[in-house]
Amino acid sequence: MSIEAKLQRLRSCLRACDSAVIAFSGGVDSSLVCAVAREVLGDRVVAVTALSPTYPPGELEAAKSVAKRIGIKLMVISTDEMENPEFRENPPERCYYCKRELLERLDKIRKKLGFRHILDGTNSDDHRDFRPGLRALTEFGVISPLAEAGLTKKEVRELALRYGLPNAEKPSSPCLASRIPFGQKITAEKLNRIARGEDFLRSLGFRTVRVRDHGNWARVEVGKEELGRAEELADRIVPALKELGYPKVEIDRRGYRMGGANL
Repeated sequence: MSIEAKLQRLRSCLRACDSAVIAFSGGVDSSLVCAVAREVLGDRVVAVTALSPTYPPGELEAAKSVAKRIGIKLMVISTDEMENPEFRENPPERCYYCKRELLERLDKIRKKLGFRHILDGTNSDDHRDFRPGLRALTEFGVISPLAEAGLTKKEVRELALRYGLPNAEKPSSPCLASRIPFGQKITAEKLNRIARGEDFLRSLGFRTVRVRDHGNWARVEVGKEELGRAEELADRIVPALKELGYPKVEIDRRGYRMGGANL
């Protein structure tokens, strides 16, 4: 199916929703959903961004900027997944507990507004990966219009460029808890030092960054095309991360890999 046909399918799916609350992370997937939903449904959609200690710092301002560009109403809420001991234990289904916490909040907003559905930015590629959070989507009847239209991540970025979205080529930035290997407890202290470490790496100009927190050591991943530069700057990177509380710091010569905390 052509990308044009998929776009028409996306519009039809959104039109059938009538009204919706959109889980808006500020990433390219949910941004495209917001842009097309705004185009099709007008004021019968609202975007909701959730803040928590797991949300990468700086992402809120980026999300606000994108929402303003689209012209969609944005609501900002807080979630408390860190209060859930099942989440803090960091089992393989960690994302399920986080997603369920978010969707409970979104469902309350949906009911208060009198809207019909909750939408999210899951695309068709996401179903090929291990994503326990998808279980929560089913429980709350969430509609994933990108997946229903058959849009891949590559096609989402192509359409985002067409819609003039400023984050069309922005690297993915999942929650900070994904930097901690399954089975190692999630704490506010760990999340904070991960965030500070990744902020430092971005200040050096790296685009794709992960500070994998293994307790007493940090494993730094950057995009494969940025590896050479990371090695050149190792004498700055290693001391900076040690100051954050990591006795040992390693730059992973394999580069960034999805789910790299558990590989």
